[in-house]
Amino acid sequence: MDNRYSRQQLFSPIGEKGQQQLQEKHVLIIGAGALGSASAEALVRAGIGKLTIIDRDYVEWSNLQRQQLYTEQDAQEKIPKAIAAKKRLQSINSAVEINAYIFDADTENLQGLLEDVDLMIDATDNFDIRFMMNDLAQKYHIPWIYGSCVGSYGATYTIVPGKTPCLHCLLKVMPNTGMTCDTVGIISPAVQIVAAYQVTEALKLLVDDEKARRKSFLTFDVWQNQHYEINVDKMRHEDCPSCGKNPTYPYLAYENQTKLEILCGRDAIQIRPPKPIHYNLEQLAVQLRPYGEIQKNPYLLSLQTQDYRLVIFQDGRAVIHGIADLQEAKSIYYRLLG
Repeated sequence: MDNRYSRQQLFSPIGEKGQQQLQEKHVLIIGAGALGSASAEALVRAGIGKLTIIDRDYVEWSNLQRQQLYTEQDAQEKIPKAIAAKKRLQSINSAVEINAYIFDADTENLQGLLEDVDLMIDATDNFDIRFMMNDLAQKYHIPWIYGSCVGSYGATYTIVPGKTPCLHCLLKVMPNTGMTCDTVGIISPAVQIVAAYQVTEALKLLVDDEKARRKSFLTFDVWQNQHYEINVDKMRHEDCPSCGKNPTYPYLAYENQTKLEILCGRDAIQIRPPKPIHYNLEQLAVQLRPYGEIQKNPYLLSLQTQDYRLVIFQDGRAVIHGIADLQEAKSIYYRLLG
């Protein structure tokens, strides 16, 4: 055990001092899919002190191609990603304190977890949550690392409140590829490259190596052998509502938070009730059994009908698979759940 981190400590920018710093730091990862899996494993192996994982979803077969923490059994049992990730990560490094939460990342949930967080890592699949993270980072002065990938393309950027432009500042100049995972899919090397950059930047911040921090917005296409860096130093705006002189943090307002959304690459729609509903899954199974085949575990219930699959989490969120129309999804939700 004494030499567990010896090779990392031999790397002089970290050393023994940096290793001690890592063991005192708390990282929050929002999303436990492809990027979240890779970043979480790397940080746990590196010996951070505390890791908190938030994810709203469960493991499916299509995840196994690129989400490295999960197994076929996790997919068969539809285990929530946060729970499956925690179990795997604890088997990798039992010395790390790992907290796992199965819920949607919204303002109320996130603000309650930020008290001792040193760094946030973006591993989400939508910009609603990213802009919320951005405003929370500015409000509470917590650095965060943006990351995204689709097809063979990836992008990442490190945001440090008070020092760098924020995501809101960059909105008008950020690359827009027009690609989504629905249309072009994704290959795992793109995931691993983005995660490698994110984790490297995380280590720099956690050991206070400010000089080494990458200042540019980085994009690449690993299949086309392309690599670009955009200098964003002068893109910070004094009138930015998120990081300017008089911030209003617009993306923390309730009316700006999505309640119904199409899930990327899933042929599915998620519906969130206005307030959390704590279901008794046993009772719900009895209620829904006439409509189709029921499968459940301690965290969620799945109803398979001829036309769609409805997955209900304990907090009242529902994911309806096989439905593309938002109004139809709403109709199913209210018809079955009231």
